[in-house]
Amino acid sequence: MTDSKTMVLLVDDEEEFIETLQERLKVRGLVVFTATSGREALKILDKHRNIDVVILDVKMPEMDGIETLRHIKSRFPLIEVLMLTGHATIDTAIEGMKLGAYDYLMKPCDMDRLMAKVQAATEKKRDQEKRIREAQVRAALTNYGLE
Repeated sequence: MTDSKTMVLLVDDEEEFIETLQERLKVRGLVVFTATSGREALKILDKHRNIDVVILDVKMPEMDGIETLRHIKSRFPLIEVLMLTGHATIDTAIEGMKLGAYDYLMKPCDMDRLMAKVQAATEKKRDQEKRIREAQVRAALTNYGLE
């Protein structure tokens, strides 16, 4: 992984939970944005396109986590999403994974496990970005007869 700090967006309608998790992640060196709804999350992603990982609650009013995941993956396909919930069902987990979630974790989640998942998801995203840049460079070189 590169030296730049991992950027995470926490999305959960429980403000106390999000504030606590935000502090715990910041202490571990992450840059953390927060949103209390799916719509707010999409606005933040529009503004901060360099976010690496979204930690997304499944149960939220209005736009739930599955619907939010659909929007994130259609608009920001390289951003990795970790689904986090205290109300897990096997069907929801399967649906989230089919829609492109990186992984699915239960609340309360062990911080070491969460950090490991965030780091692995960040590495995956950054590796995909690197491969895309390399392909673009090769294509440009080929277009100019330099390869």
